[in-house]
Amino acid sequence: MSRAFTREDDNEAATADIGERPVSAERNLVTAKGLAMIEDAIAGLREDLAKAEAGSDRERIAVLSRDLRYWSARRESAELSAPDPDSKVVRFGMAVTIEDEDGHRKDWKIVGEDEADAAKGSVSHVSPMARALFGKGLGDVAVVNGKEWEIVGMEPRD
Repeated sequence: MSRAFTREDDNEAATADIGERPVSAERNLVTAKGLAMIEDAIAGLREDLAKAEAGSDRERIAVLSRDLRYWSARRESAELSAPDPDSKVVRFGMAVTIEDEDGHRKDWKIVGEDEADAAKGSVSHVSPMARALFGKGLGDVAVVNGKEWEIVGMEPRD
């Protein structure tokens, strides 16, 4: 077998191993910012895919196509949700300030899975922290991983 055929076969095998990105089975709640992020990702991927196709970069085409399928599925299932500004309990889309027994405070915004970034102060609505906070109001205590957190502030945000 010639070397050219071997390389082509190896390239096809590498492309075939890319696999799909897993899509969460949870409800795909999103904030307005999260929905815009998804739409920006789709637009960017379409641009990058066109460039990769023009350059015949098969591996890049496969990766971009996979990512475009993921974000398109997330866009299709997205449920835009905004908290009631008069809510007295923690809901999706709210910013919540919690305090532990030592007086340490943390601020979290409860957002969709794809927009969550703990380093930037946002947690997914399916995270243990968000689930422990949902339905609780000011002064209530939520327990996460055996640690108690009192809700000391909350406000709707989008």
